[in-house]
Amino acid sequence: MFNKLVAATLALALALPGLLLAATPVNINQADAAAIAKSLDGIGQAKAEAIVAWREAHGPFKKADDLKHVKGIGKATIERNRAAILLADDGSAAAATAGADAPAKKAQRSKKAAMAETAAEE
Repeated sequence: MFNKLVAATLALALALPGLLLAATPVNINQADAAAIAKSLDGIGQAKAEAIVAWREAHGPFKKADDLKHVKGIGKATIERNRAAILLADDGSAAAATAGADAPAKKAQRSKKAAMAETAAEE
């Protein structure tokens, strides 16, 4: 039993970095289809070509959520790649734009964590 647990933990530890680094930042307003397909998780060559075609027909994407207009790209794909979807050359400008796309979320803490934090401050 212990050996199985160790093996499962090791397998998860080796797989985790690959899962966290699945998408590579790419400017969807300038990249070609090959670069988009290579960089974004769940986007193959056909969807990447559809992104480029939509961009050429309608102009640059203003926000990451505009990708929903491309056939075959849904909310889950956009969310999975949100951090890697760049809209401008400058990484800081893209990060600010990407942050504007996502609604602000309040940090949720349990009562126990809040009490522990209050006790630590005292």
